[in-house]
Amino acid sequence: MADIIVDAKGLACPMPIVKAKKGIDALQSGQTMELHTTDKGSMSDFKAWVNQSKHELIAAREENGIFTFLVKKG
Repeated sequence: MADIIVDAKGLACPMPIVKAKKGIDALQSGQTMELHTTDKGSMSDFKAWVNQSKHELIAAREENGIFTFLVKKG
């Protein structure tokens, strides 16, 4: 279970990333954040953001048009 859940559904890029950054900044190292978004570009955008940050992408999936990402804070 994630330590924080960030709901960015209905928001267009770059807002899901902005909300994700705010959410992860509130966590301690090792805690996890779950992000929910409906932005079609979020799969590639979010993976790129995690790659350039010090965080770890644990899971990324799409179900019924909702993208869910689980990230562990670095």
